[in-house]
Amino acid sequence: MTFSSSYLLSITTFIYLGAAALYLIHWVFRVEKVGLLATLVTLAGLLCQTAGIGMRWVESYRLGYGHAPLSNLYESLVFFAWVTILVYLIIEYKTKKRVIGAFATPFATLAMAYASFSPEVQDTIQPLIPALQSNWLIAHVITCFLGYASFAVACGMGIMYLMRGSEKAPAGTGLLGALPSHRVLDELMHQTIVFGFLWLSVGIITGAVWANQAWGTYWSWDPKETWSLITWFVYATALHARFVRGWQGKRIAFLSIIGFVSVIFTYFGVNFLLSGLHSYGSS
Repeated sequence: MTFSSSYLLSITTFIYLGAAALYLIHWVFRVEKVGLLATLVTLAGLLCQTAGIGMRWVESYRLGYGHAPLSNLYESLVFFAWVTILVYLIIEYKTKKRVIGAFATPFATLAMAYASFSPEVQDTIQPLIPALQSNWLIAHVITCFLGYASFAVACGMGIMYLMRGSEKAPAGTGLLGALPSHRVLDELMHQTIVFGFLWLSVGIITGAVWANQAWGTYWSWDPKETWSLITWFVYATALHARFVRGWQGKRIAFLSIIGFVSVIFTYFGVNFLLSGLHSYGSS
């Protein structure tokens, strides 16, 4: 097999799968050395993926296209996984809660597996259509996916919160007792959602500016634009409810999961089920 960016990125899929398994073992058996190994494997996967993305960028120049690898479904899935791992590792570094990795790394693993092995996803490097030949492409995709990745990690925390059960359960007992406390998870969910919400907002704004440059209108109610706005309102509702109504705990956990379901539909459902300017279905 010819060594290429696609081959290197396929290897990354298995590295992330191994990292997810190690985080799971760390959570179940509470072995700190396994947790450390999981972190090192995840970091190795991030470096491998970074090299793969860089190689793909160079390959596009060799083909005469010369554009950032952010333009089609394959490249967006790869970038989503990369940013998800990056956001998670920053949170792990700040909190030292490696058990979160058992719920965060699977999102990146699934994205990479779908990108690498699904027959629906083509990994060929293609020239940009005229509308995509803009520096706004990089700004729009990076900001949106920083939001998406943050929401993925927040969703994982929401699942952890709900799994932990009653807030009156003794800490440190049983499998679920190994998870961070409700208070820690609640605060981390909130901070991660705020971070993602800010980036999604910037992503929508940069998308509107880019749309005006490409098509002469800031907003055309394209299906993806509409669902991006719906997703924005879901998270805006969660933040508003927390700031104004004092919502915490299970309510925010449920909203973090509902919000990410909206993200998934915005990303996949719109691309394949609804036709529009953002559709990857035919790519």
